[in-house]
Amino acid sequence: MQYSSISKVAEAALPTRWGQFRILGFEGHLAPGVEPGPQGKLIDETVALVYGTPGDNPIVRVHSQCLTGDVFHSLRCDCRQQLELALDTVTAHGAGIIVYEAQEGRGIGLMAKLRAYELQDHGRDTIEANLELGYRADHRDFDLPAEVIKQLGFHSVRLITNNPEKVAALESRGVRVTERISAEVAAELTAEKYLEVKRDKMGHLIGSLTSR
Repeated sequence: MQYSSISKVAEAALPTRWGQFRILGFEGHLAPGVEPGPQGKLIDETVALVYGTPGDNPIVRVHSQCLTGDVFHSLRCDCRQQLELALDTVTAHGAGIIVYEAQEGRGIGLMAKLRAYELQDHGRDTIEANLELGYRADHRDFDLPAEVIKQLGFHSVRLITNNPEKVAALESRGVRVTERISAEVAAELTAEKYLEVKRDKMGHLIGSLTSR
């Protein structure tokens, strides 16, 4: 995605049960003539949670918004578990950054994601449901998170992810990934098919899917 400008619009303290963070809000204004994504937004938003004083090559998680998982603790996916793993990892190391991007449902938006859930209830997997609704398997774009990381002063990171495409996307936008830290979590039985599709159709680096 091409932006005419990306700017920090706010910064505040954010006490959490993991410790004291700073939360920074960023806006990216689409460049003239650039087609907006499936959600039709001309201004993209993201936040960065900064813990401690990150040095060179900080630990970073780029986490895609998941209302059902992150907020309602859905067991259809591993999103909340991955977010909590990232918070644990960052705080255990004393410093780090979590970029929380507003790309619900791999970028298709909340209502489309719920429609995809409905199709999944009738036997489609996550990719089949997206395609049946007229979307790509994954509509996310990582330009804004990459630019936020660079605005924070970093051009290399240790990235918490299982997704090789996320690594490649950041590197193509000028953020070198010096280490990939696994984001693999214990699979719930209700999320095993979801994780199998991530591994087998999307190339995510996931090993055993033994349920807990």
